[in-house]
Amino acid sequence: MSRGYHTRWEVPDEHRADPAYVEASAAIALGQAVFDARGALGMSVGELALRAGLGAEEVERIEGGGTVPTLPLLRRLAHALDAQLDLSIDSDEVSLSFVPHAA
Repeated sequence: MSRGYHTRWEVPDEHRADPAYVEASAAIALGQAVFDARGALGMSVGELALRAGLGAEEVERIEGGGTVPTLPLLRRLAHALDAQLDLSIDSDEVSLSFVPHAA
């Protein structure tokens, strides 16, 4: 019987320093932040795409963690979401969140 060894993902420290891991982590963090902010606003994928000057497929790719963030893209998304982008970069982690501007 299984003792639950696979009930939690653990990434070995040596993998966290790998540039590919850091890049993927940034893409996933961006996707989650965009999805969360868009959902909080009740905005559709199409509406966000229109506001950001992107295609709906590109927004879906971003939300799915398939796009490594660039500064111009982050700026466009923050503007489209009417939010401030909070970005934290550590040696092996990236966290992003869109904070709505005060009404």
